[in-house]
Amino acid sequence: MLIFTTVTWGAMFAVAKGALGSIDAYWLSALRYVPASIVMLAILLAVEGRRALRPDGAGLKAWLYGSLGFAGFSILGYLGIAQSRPEHAAIIVVLMPLIAALVNWAINRRRPGLLTLGATLVALAGVMLVITRGRLHVAAGASLHADALVLAGVVCWVVYTTGAASLPRFSTLRYTAHTMALGTLTIVAVALVASAVGVAQPPALHVVQSLGGDIAYLSIAAGVLAVLAWNAGIATLGAPNGVLFINLVPITAFAIGIAQGHRFGAAELAGVALVIGALIVNNVATRAPPRRRLASPPEFA
Repeated sequence: MLIFTTVTWGAMFAVAKGALGSIDAYWLSALRYVPASIVMLAILLAVEGRRALRPDGAGLKAWLYGSLGFAGFSILGYLGIAQSRPEHAAIIVVLMPLIAALVNWAINRRRPGLLTLGATLVALAGVMLVITRGRLHVAAGASLHADALVLAGVVCWVVYTTGAASLPRFSTLRYTAHTMALGTLTIVAVALVASAVGVAQPPALHVVQSLGGDIAYLSIAAGVLAVLAWNAGIATLGAPNGVLFINLVPITAFAIGIAQGHRFGAAELAGVALVIGALIVNNVATRAPPRRRLASPPEFA
């Protein structure tokens, strides 16, 4: 399930890059999440019943976190990908565990250890190698502004993820369905405002129809099935083991780039290795030691 999720997410950036040539970031986000939120609410109804559809006084909080997570991550991410490369977005997304430690430090005043801070610096250096292709002296002329938008979207998603702890009454499925649906309302509102001021342009029907497969992939495969598989996989293997699979996202993105004819230099590949290595070292080194178990009768399957 975790391999399915991370490979699906890795391919998502290449699919989005292609679609962004015809549909802007605002309307592609809306076209992705309107059907995804409807399907997610239907799944919530089928699994937890009609009562789970009620916000139970948490509507405002769910809307705020949903707007950050889905509107912030999707719109900012797509705006960045439109001007950058899918591989850049994929390698930035992998920084989520390290960014989460920094966000936790800023919000909850829980300072990460020196190893985590060191791993963050190493990972950022790796990202810079990928973005600039090792030519740091021309970094200002690279796609740094676009990649910064992707990074801002990732920060929004990390804050959204931490928000689940503030709604302990909600199951993971209920939190995801409510925040996705409410965040989608924000996406549609932002798309309408952006269109009114001339920043965005609603796509023609024939354009949407021609990209139906891409939109379905972004909406159902990457937006619903991958999320459900990720949650189930994490619940089975646990977060320390499950989160390591996120490293398959850039590997998939780079493999697709190679298949499309893009050739990556040694500096870019070294940057990927630095990021993945920093994440693995930090993950393994910061795990809580296993608790000593008391003697118990053997269990049989």
